Amino acid sequence: MEPHIHVSLFCLFIGVVSPRTAEASVDTRIKPGVNNYSKYYNYSELTGLLQTMVNTYPHISNLSSVGRSVQGRELWVMRITKDPNTDDPGKPRFKYVGNMHGDETISRQVLVYLVDYLLTKYGEDQRVTELVNTTDIYIMPSMNPDGFEKSVEGECDGTAEGRVNARKIDLNRSFPDQFGETVVTKEDAPEVWSIIQWILAKRFVLSANLHGGTVVASYPFDDSANHQIEGSYSRSDDDLLFRYLARVYAKNHPVMRTGHPNCPDYPAESFEEGITNGARWYDLSGGMQDFNYLHGNCLEITMELSCCKYPPASELRSEWDMNRESLMAYMEMVHIGLRGYVTEANNGSGLPDVRIVVAGINHNLTTGQHGEYYRLLLPGQYNISAIAPGYTTQTVHNVLVTKGKATELNFTVRPAPSALVSGVPVTTSAATSAQSTAQGTAQSTAQGTAQSSTPASEPTPSAENKAPASSGNRSDSPPPPTAGPEVSPPLMPQDFRHHNYADMELFLRRHSVEFPAIAHLSSVGRSVQGHELYVMVISDNPTVHEHGEPEFKYVGNMHGNEVVGRELLLNLIEYLCRNYGNDPEVTQLVNSTRIHIMPSMNPDGYEVAREGDKQGYLGRNNSNNFDLNRNFPDQFVNITEPRQPETEAVMSWLESVPFVLSANLHGGSLVVNYPYDDDREGVSQYSKCPDDEVFHQVSRAYAQENALMHKGHPCEMLYPEEYFGEGITNGANWYNVPGGMQDWNYLNTNCFEVTIELGCVKFPWEKDLPKYWDQNQRSMLQFIHQVHRGVKGTVSDIHTGSGIPDATIRVEGIDHNVTTAQTGDYWRLLVPGTFSLIASARGYEPMKIYATIPKDRVEVVDFKLSRVGAGPEGRLPAGPPPTQDPSVEEFQNFIRYLSVGEGLEELVRSTATENSYRYRSEREIAESLRGLLLNFPKITSLRSLGQSVDFRTIRALEISNQPDEAEPSEPKIRFVAGIHGNAPVGTELLLEFATFLCMNYGKNPAITRLINSTRIVILPLINPDGRQLAEEKQCTSTRGMANARGKDLDTDFFGNASQRVVEAQPETRAVMKLILERGQTLSVSLDGGALLATYPYDKPVQTVRSFSLVEKEGTLKYLANVYARNHPRMHLGDPRCPSTGQGGVLRAAERQSHMGSMKDFSVDFGHCPEITVYTGCCMFPPAEQLSTLWAENKKALLSMLVEAHKGVRGVVRDRSGKPIVGAMIVMNGGVRVYTAAGGFFHALLVPGSHDIEAIADGYQHQRQKVVVSSHEAASVVIISLNMDNRIFGLPREFVVAAAAASMTALVLTACIIWCVCSAKSNQQKDGFHRLRQHRDDYEDEIRLTSMGSKKALLGHEFQDESESDEETLYANKL
Repeated sequence: MEPHIHVSLFCLFIGVVSPRTAEASVDTRIKPGVNNYSKYYNYSELTGLLQTMVNTYPHISNLSSVGRSVQGRELWVMRITKDPNTDDPGKPRFKYVGNMHGDETISRQVLVYLVDYLLTKYGEDQRVTELVNTTDIYIMPSMNPDGFEKSVEGECDGTAEGRVNARKIDLNRSFPDQFGETVVTKEDAPEVWSIIQWILAKRFVLSANLHGGTVVASYPFDDSANHQIEGSYSRSDDDLLFRYLARVYAKNHPVMRTGHPNCPDYPAESFEEGITNGARWYDLSGGMQDFNYLHGNCLEITMELSCCKYPPASELRSEWDMNRESLMAYMEMVHIGLRGYVTEANNGSGLPDVRIVVAGINHNLTTGQHGEYYRLLLPGQYNISAIAPGYTTQTVHNVLVTKGKATELNFTVRPAPSALVSGVPVTTSAATSAQSTAQGTAQSTAQGTAQSSTPASEPTPSAENKAPASSGNRSDSPPPPTAGPEVSPPLMPQDFRHHNYADMELFLRRHSVEFPAIAHLSSVGRSVQGHELYVMVISDNPTVHEHGEPEFKYVGNMHGNEVVGRELLLNLIEYLCRNYGNDPEVTQLVNSTRIHIMPSMNPDGYEVAREGDKQGYLGRNNSNNFDLNRNFPDQFVNITEPRQPETEAVMSWLESVPFVLSANLHGGSLVVNYPYDDDREGVSQYSKCPDDEVFHQVSRAYAQENALMHKGHPCEMLYPEEYFGEGITNGANWYNVPGGMQDWNYLNTNCFEVTIELGCVKFPWEKDLPKYWDQNQRSMLQFIHQVHRGVKGTVSDIHTGSGIPDATIRVEGIDHNVTTAQTGDYWRLLVPGTFSLIASARGYEPMKIYATIPKDRVEVVDFKLSRVGAGPEGRLPAGPPPTQDPSVEEFQNFIRYLSVGEGLEELVRSTATENSYRYRSEREIAESLRGLLLNFPKITSLRSLGQSVDFRTIRALEISNQPDEAEPSEPKIRFVAGIHGNAPVGTELLLEFATFLCMNYGKNPAITRLINSTRIVILPLINPDGRQLAEEKQCTSTRGMANARGKDLDTDFFGNASQRVVEAQPETRAVMKLILERGQTLSVSLDGGALLATYPYDKPVQTVRSFSLVEKEGTLKYLANVYARNHPRMHLGDPRCPSTGQGGVLRAAERQSHMGSMKDFSVDFGHCPEITVYTGCCMFPPAEQLSTLWAENKKALLSMLVEAHKGVRGVVRDRSGKPIVGAMIVMNGGVRVYTAAGGFFHALLVPGSHDIEAIADGYQHQRQKVVVSSHEAASVVIISLNMDNRIFGLPREFVVAAAAASMTALVLTACIIWCVCSAKSNQQKDGFHRLRQHRDDYEDEIRLTSMGSKKALLGHEFQDESESDEETLYANKL
C-alpha cells in the first residue's frame, strides 16, 4: 500500500479553470501543503473542484445532483462513505446543507473545507476514518447557487437579490408548514421541490442547515400557530433532544458557546448556551428544518455561523477553524440512541414503512427500504414498539439507551390474521421502493392546519409516517405543486342520502369489515324497540384504550327527527376511513385519538320521523315518548321520568370510557351550545360552569369554521330576532333544559360536552345533504383537534413506576376535578395560561406542579407521587416479607394487571363459556355440587353445614388447589346466595361461577393462578325450603322468601343472647358456624329485587357504635363500589328498581333497616366484611334472562376474587419467631381481625394510609402505618412482639426492686416495733416489785400513758391487770 500523501485538494480546481490538461492538474495536486483559504469559489470553480475530488477519491466519494436551480445550475451533493456507490442499510444517513440564502456564504465554504478534510484525512485520522466507514454522509455546499452568483463579497448585511433564488423566492419560507398554507409552485422554487424529493427519498437521520447573520444554533419549531413575531416558544416532541444536539454544536464553537455573538447590528443580542428555539427567536413559516422533522424522519437544526453574511475571504481560514470541531462532533451524533431492523417473521425480509414508536414521545419514524431504522434518543429507559398495518404490534419494554453508540434493538413481526388496510391486502414484500414512498409522502397536503401536526399523545405516530407504502396509486412525476409540491386533495364522501336503520347498519358493518385496522363496530345497548345503539370506533388501535391517547366522541340523532347529525357522522366515518394513510391531517387524528362515533342514539324515533320536517316533533322522542335530552340526572331538578334504556346505555358507555371531549349533534337552529343547560331558578339566564372559558374555546373552534354559524344569525326566516355572538351560546341563557346529556357528562365524568345545532331544518330533503357536509366538514375535524389542548400526563407511584388509577387532578381556582384512567393517564382541557395543578390519590402525598399551557398544543405534566410515610425514594419502612417466595413480585404484577387497564376485561373475554341456563331444583343443585366434586377432585371439597327446617341439606363447596389442607396465609372469600328462597338468581350465578372456575383451571393461566392463591367458599343456597315454594316469573311475590317456619332468615342473625327472642333457625345456625370460622377475608351475598350493592349496616344507624360506623364504613362502601363499577349497569343505578342508590351503591339501612342481618353478623362477630349484591329488579325473572345476568355479573364476581388479595396482610410472631395465634389486629382504632394458625392475618381496607395495632396477651402492643392501594396486592407487614414485662404499667425490674425494698422496710419496721414493745414490757414488770405511796398519783400516770397511742392503750390495759395483782399484794401487806 502506497503511503498517504498530506495535501489539500483545493488546488485541484486549477485543472478545470486553466488551459492545462487533466494530467497536469493532477501533477499540480501532488504539491504538499498547498491550502487555499483565500477566496470564494463561484459555481464553475465549485463544480470543477468537486468533480476533481471524486476522481481522486472514488472509493469513498460520489458526486451527484438532486436537481437544478431556476437558472439551470446543478444542486451538487457530495456523498462521502465507504463504498459510496452502494446502499448499505447498516449506516445512518447524515446531511449538511449550505448557502440556502445565496448571500450567506460562510456555510458554502466551510462545507467545501469539510469535504476536503474528510477525504484527505480518511485512512490517516482514526476519528475521520471511523466516521466515514460507519456513516452515509451527504454534503450540499450550495442550495442556492443562483443567489450566490448575485451576492457581493464584503456585504455583511447581504443583498436582497442574493438572498432569494432567481425568481425572488426565499427558499427557507417555501416548504409546507404545519401551521399555515405555503403557496409556492415548482416553477418558482425548483430548488425546494428537489430538496423535498431528496429528503423524502433518503430518510436522513440527522441534518444541519448552515446560515449566516449571527452566531447561534436554532432548533424546531421555527413557527407557532399564533405566529407571534417573537418570544413564543414552539416546542417539538423531541425538544430535549434538539436542545442537546444544538448544544453539541454550540459548545464546540468558541464564539457560539458564549451566547454573545456581539454582532454590530445587534450588540445586545444573546442566546443562553448559544442555542435558541426558532419561534422564540422569531417566527419563521415554511422553514426547511421543521419540514425535515415533520415529514422526513430527520432531525434538523439551523446553524448561524457568522455575524457577517458575506465576510471578506481573508476570514475564511478563521471561520473554518472555529467550525471544524463543531461540524465533526455534530456528525457523530447520528450514532446515538437506538438502531435496528424490523423483519417479517415468515421470510425474514426487511419491512419498510414500519412505525417505530417511543412511548412518551409523540413523534415517530418509519423504517427504510430494508427494514432499517435509526431513532436518536437521549440516554434513558424507553418502551419501544414496532407497528405495521397488517402485522401484530411488537413492544419491548425498558430498553436501555446509554450514552455513546446507539443501542441495537431488532424486531420480528408476524402478519395479523386476514388483515386489511383500506381494503387492500397487506403485502409482506420488502421491495417497495423508497422513491415511491417519497413521492406519496410528498403529496401530503399542505392544507393540514396547525392541529394536524400538533402533538397529542403517546405513543402516537406522526401523520405522514403512518401511511403504508401500499395505500394509493402515485405517479413518479406529480403535476406542478400549488402548496410546496402538489398535493392530492382528500377524498370526499360521494353518496349523500338518508339512511334508515337497516341501511345505516349495513353502512357501518361494511366500513368495519373494509377497514379493520382502524375501524371497530360495537353496540353499547339497545333502544326500546330493540334497535342496536351502534358506535364506530376509529383509531390506529380501535379496540383498546391506549395509554396517553385521548378518547373523543360524537353522538347524533338523540332526537329522532333531527337527522343532519346522523348523516354527517356517517359521512365523517367514510371520510376518515378513506383518507387514512393518504391525508396527513386525517392520519394524524386517527393515530393520536380514539374517536367514537354514535350516529344514532334514538333509532326508534328516526324510523317514524318524516323527511321535510322543519320544526315538528314527530319522532323527536323515543318509543316510550320520552325526550332523551330531558332524561339524565340533573344537578338542579329531580328528574322523575323513568330512565330510558337508551339513556341507561349511554350513561354506562360514558362511565366505561375515559372520554375527554364530546359533541351532541342536534338540529333546529345553528349554534354551539355549552354548559350549563339549566339553573337553580329554572329561568333563562347565564348559568356559568367552572370551565366556562374552556367551553368558550372549544365552542368557538367549531363555530368559526362554519361561516354561516359564526355569523350568529342562524335562522332569520324562522327566528328573526335570534342572535348568537360568534355562533355560540350558554345553554341556560338560551333556554332551560333540565336533564340534558351535556351537563351530565361534565358533572359525572371527565368529559366536556357541547351541544351543536346543525341547521334550521330538522329533517332536510336529501338533495340538501351535500351542503351540510360542506358547511361542517372542517368544523368537525377542528373540534376533534380540540381534544389535544390543555394538559395531559400520567400519575404514577414514584417507587414502583406503576400508574395510579382514580387519582384526582385539581386545578387551583377551578372547581372541577378530573381523575386518572386505569393506567394512571389523564387529560385536562384548559385555556392557554399558567396554572397550578395538584395531583392527589388515597395513600399518597399530594403533589403540586405549575404548568404553562400553550395555545395550540397540549402540555405534558407527569406526577410521581410518594406514599404517605414514605422515605425520599418513595419506599415505606417495612419488615421482610413473611416468606422468601421468589414469585411474590410476579404475583403483585399479576394483581396489578387485573386491577388496571384492560386486564380483567381481557380475562372475561378469554374465558367465554357456553351453557344452557335454567333454574335448578334443590336436588339438582346438590347434584351439580357433587358433580363438580367428582369431576374436579383435586381442587374441590364439599361439606354439609347443616339442615333446613324440612331437613334439606345446606352445602358449601370449597375451591382451592389444596382444598383439604389449611392454608391460613391465603385469603378466603365467601360467596353466598339463596337466603331468600324467592330470589334464586344468585344461586344460579354462583353455580355457574363455580363451574366456570373449575372448567378454566389449568387452561386459563389467570384463573389457575387465582385458584392457586385463594380459598373460595361457595354456598349457593341457604334457604332450600323457601326455594321449593317460590315461583318463576314472580318479580315481587314474597312466596318462598322465608323458611318453612315463616322466618326471614336475614333477620335471624344475632350474636348476643340478650338480643335473641327465640332460638335461631337451623339454617341460621349452619351459616353462623361457617361465618365464625377464623381467617375469612371477604364475603359477597347475592340477592334480588333491586340493582345495587349494599354494605353494612342493616340495623338502624343510631344503634351502631360510632367507631364501627366511621372506621368500617369507608372500607365496606369501597368494596360495594368495586362490585358496582365492574357491573355494566349497576354503577348507574336503575330507577325502575326500588331504593336505588347513587351510583348503584347504598348503605343497607337506607334501603330497608332491620336487625339480625347476615352481613351485620359477619362484620361484628365474624370480623369479615360482607356486601349484599342485588342482581336485578325482578326477584325471580324468567330463565331466559339468566344468560344476560351471568354476563353482567361475571366480571364483577371475578373482581371480588382479585379484591380479596388487596388490603393489608402479614404475620404476628414473637421475638423468637414463634407465631402468635389469636392476636387482635386493630385498624385505625376500630376494625378488628384476629390472627389464625401460623399467626397470619389479612384485612381489607379502603385505599389510603392506615394505622394498625397488634395486641396479644402477655406481649407489648405494637403499632405500624401501612398504605393500601386500589390496584396493588396487599401490603405485607411483619409484626414481632416483645414479651410484656410490665406490672401495673411499670417495668418488671422496677416493680420487683420496689417490692423488695418495701418488704425490707416492713421487716425492719416489725423488728423496731418488737424491740420497743419488749422494752416497755420489761418496765412494767419492774413495777410489780415497787410499792407506791400514793395510789392517786399512780392512776394519773396511767391516764397520761393511755392518751399516747393505740399501743399505749394496749399497754394500759395490760397495766390494769397488773395493778389488780399489785393491789391485792398491797392489801395483804397491810
